[in-house]
Amino acid sequence: MAILDMLSRQLGGNTLTQISQQLGTDEGTAAKAVAIALPLLLGGLTRNAATPDGAAALDQALSRDHDGSLLDAPNQAVTNPNAFNAGGILGHIFGQRQAPIQQGVAKASGMDMQSAGKVLMILAPIVMAGLARARSAQGANSSAGAVLQGEQAHIERQVPGIGGLASILDRNHDGQIADDIANMAGGQLGGSGGALGGLGGILGGILGEKR
Repeated sequence: MAILDMLSRQLGGNTLTQISQQLGTDEGTAAKAVAIALPLLLGGLTRNAATPDGAAALDQALSRDHDGSLLDAPNQAVTNPNAFNAGGILGHIFGQRQAPIQQGVAKASGMDMQSAGKVLMILAPIVMAGLARARSAQGANSSAGAVLQGEQAHIERQVPGIGGLASILDRNHDGQIADDIANMAGGQLGGSGGALGGLGGILGGILGEKR
C-alpha cells in the first residue's frame, strides 16, 4: 500500500477526533490541514533524499529511530509529538522553509499558525513511521529514496497535479511559499463545479468518504 493511502486511513476515525481535540477545532478543518500537510512532508523527504548524502542520512535515521510501530498507535504522537523528536524531524525535512510552510498550511486550512504548527509536529513522526514501514515491506535492500520516488509517482497517478504542492519546496523565494501553498491547496480541494480535486480525494479518504 502506498504511504499516502496508508497514512490517510490511519489518520481517520478516532485519531482524527483526537487531532481535532488537540487543535481545538472541528474534524473537517483538522482533516483539511492533514490533507495539505501530508504531501508537503512527503515532498520534503523526497527532496532531501534526492542526493546520495541525503538519502544515506534518511536511511540511517529510519534504521536508528523509526521502525514503523508508531502507526499501530498514532495517538501517541497526537498527544505528545515531542516524545518522538517531532521538532527535529521537521527541521531536517524543511529547514529554513519550515515557517512559510507552516503559514501556508494555516492559510489553506483556515486555522491559526499555532494550530498549523501542531499539525506538522503531530504528522512528522507518523510520516516517518509510514516511510519506515513502506521501506521494510519492500525488502532489506530497499532504500528510503527509492520508496519515496515511487510514492511521488503514485501520488501523481492517483491525484494528478498534487505533486505541484511538493514542488513548491524547490522554489527559491521563500516569502511566496505560504501564498503558493494556500492558492494551490484551494484549487486542489475545490475543483470545478464543486467536485473534489486532488487534495479533496485525500480529504475524503481521511473522513472515510468515497472518492
